[in-house]
Amino acid sequence: SWRGLSSDPRRFLGRRTGLADRQARSPPRAAAARPPKGFFSTQVASRPGLSEPPPLGAANMACEGFCCCVCVRTQTVGVIERFGKFSKLKGPGLSCMCWPFEAVVGKVSLRIRQLDVNCETKTKDNVFVNVVISVQYQVILEKSFDAYYKLTNPEVQIQAYVFDVVRSQLPKMELDESFSNKESIANEVKAHLDETMASYGYSIVKALVTDISPDARVKMSMNEINASRRLREAAKEKAEADKIVQVKAAEADAESKYLSGVGVARQRQAIVGGLQDSIIEFSGEIAGTTPKDVMDLLLLTQYFDMLKDVGASGGGGKTLFLPHAPSSVGELQKSMQNGLMGNLK
Repeated sequence: SWRGLSSDPRRFLGRRTGLADRQARSPPRAAAARPPKGFFSTQVASRPGLSEPPPLGAANMACEGFCCCVCVRTQTVGVIERFGKFSKLKGPGLSCMCWPFEAVVGKVSLRIRQLDVNCETKTKDNVFVNVVISVQYQVILEKSFDAYYKLTNPEVQIQAYVFDVVRSQLPKMELDESFSNKESIANEVKAHLDETMASYGYSIVKALVTDISPDARVKMSMNEINASRRLREAAKEKAEADKIVQVKAAEADAESKYLSGVGVARQRQAIVGGLQDSIIEFSGEIAGTTPKDVMDLLLLTQYFDMLKDVGASGGGGKTLFLPHAPSSVGELQKSMQNGLMGNLK
């Protein structure tokens, strides 16, 4: 019976061939045999009035493959092909497919990835620098097909575009300007990559200029320039401070001398006033004395007081030579009187 042959998959698998041949020659059973676990089986539905077997092409084959389960992780898309041709995309979770006709040929990650590109170029003032650009990118979910099939190595493609942008932008800037315009360089790289990589299914999240490193000798010279500038500013500040100190010292000295002169003038006025009072009092108490005698006596008294102070406050001197003849005392008295009168005038 042709029904018996088509309903028994063991006939086509070659298992237990003797039993299968006997069953094929025997009358069909009332119930079809249950196919082995893991296989697909079909039966040809009977048509009314069919007395002869249908043509060979009309019968469906019993088993054509395995039913496989595939798990795709979160933030990942599975690419499924059938007979080498793209079939569909599978999202995260459990999926079924018919192997070996269908197979997961690859998986596309939707996570954000980072690529560090080290590029060497020169600036406008002919200084060679190493620039490190960090590009953060990810696959666009709706364009997972383009991301898998259009580019073999997206990192190499991104690196080539970064080289092109950096080597076209930095030669327009001087070294100091390149440090201050890092943000503009990063924005230029991101804009250029966004426009290009979008057609391949990639989105540029962020582009960062993480390092601009000139040669070690250039760094040393820049440090020396900054150190010289700061030393010059420090010298200016120190000179200005010394000037202020000297001006203030001169002002203090002038003020001190002014106050000292005022004190000396007041002292002399007090001395003259005291001498006048002493002369008047002495003349009134002792009869026959003239103001000149009293003045001479006071001058001698002050002279001896001065000698006493000099001897007491001398810088280690113990001996003082003075004229002691009566004529010398008279000359000393006369010279003191003349000097005092000259100061009073």
